Amino acid sequence: MEGKVVIVTGASSGIGKASAIEFLEKGCKVVLASRTIESKDLSDIEKYDSHFLAINTDVGKEKDCEVLIQKTVDTFGKIDVLVNNAGVSMRGLFKDTKLDVLRSLMDVNFWGAVYCTHFALPYLLETKGSVVAVSSIAGFKGLPARVGYTASKYALHGFIDVLRNENLKTGLHVMLFAPGFTASNIRNTALLGDGSIQGESPREEEKMMSAEEVAKHMYDGIVRRKRQIILTPIGKATVIMNKFFPAFVDKKIYESFSKEPNSPLK
Repeated sequence: MEGKVVIVTGASSGIGKASAIEFLEKGCKVVLASRTIESKDLSDIEKYDSHFLAINTDVGKEKDCEVLIQKTVDTFGKIDVLVNNAGVSMRGLFKDTKLDVLRSLMDVNFWGAVYCTHFALPYLLETKGSVVAVSSIAGFKGLPARVGYTASKYALHGFIDVLRNENLKTGLHVMLFAPGFTASNIRNTALLGDGSIQGESPREEEKMMSAEEVAKHMYDGIVRRKRQIILTPIGKATVIMNKFFPAFVDKKIYESFSKEPNSPLK
């Protein structure tokens, strides 16, 4: 991977930032894309100097994604890996959720990946590179009170499946990456049904897999050109059990999510 050019969206914190650092440590040149990247977000990667580029990018906007790809090529000359990591979560029952909230999740979680991949694809085909879609167990199983998040991840899975199938003979590597519950700020910044910010996580973050560990799994999956990676025992069990006992999994997931503090399921 040394010398490879990697774009990571949603790179100002969490899995995105940890992944960017992992790639930099392995000798890659990394473009960090996020809606807001401040100097404090870059303080621990400044030592990599000319090996990284930070670009303010709202992946929900088509033009921003086009500019991101063009600036990457203008700076580093190629693209080897695109990590579509930018994402927004939510918590709220469908009956209580404004349609604008659902649209905003689709804009970032689905369209953001589509836009970036669309503009990067010609360059990735030249390098026989990798497209990574950071998904969730919500892309395999509908999660109650996460209707917009789940719908966006299901859509992302369909897009990635087709992209992989269309490129079976081009040399493009396409990987679906579902980390399961990971310690990050995605639940803190999650939207409620009325569009306001949740502000704090309803789950025990300290018991989750760290973003740094997730990043190592992602790097390994890209090197090995894996088709799909599902992390955490709960994540793997959910996906497997749902194939054979979907009603049982429905019940268990409902029970788990209803125990969250201030759960809308109560």
